[in-house]
Amino acid sequence: MTNETRDEQRDPRIYMAAERTFLAWMRTALALMAFGFVVARFGVFLRELALTGDGSARQGAGPSLWVGLALIGAGVLTCVVSALRHQRYVKAIDEGIFRRSFGSTFAFALVAVLALVGLAMAITLVRL
Repeated sequence: MTNETRDEQRDPRIYMAAERTFLAWMRTALALMAFGFVVARFGVFLRELALTGDGSARQGAGPSLWVGLALIGAGVLTCVVSALRHQRYVKAIDEGIFRRSFGSTFAFALVAVLALVGLAMAITLVRL
């Protein structure tokens, strides 16, 4: 089969689906970064709240800054990885080897990191 015949037979919906997947990953990355910012600022809110209560506040940013930075970093990593994966998706679709090329390792790794961050946040809130 020539390249011209393969191009004529290629369904554009496949590329559109890859684009939608890429955009979904971008939304996830943006949400991670925004949530990271909120979590990082949560420590400031808690310190201000403590100041209005009894006049003393714990010094330092606490774990919220580091958890927030970790979430922002996860968002940035998600942006980069999703862009690279989208580029590989389109290339693999063009070459006709898509099904053999990709797995869900990154998605499961991201879920594991987010589960650990969520657990750390829950423990932190319980300890307060």
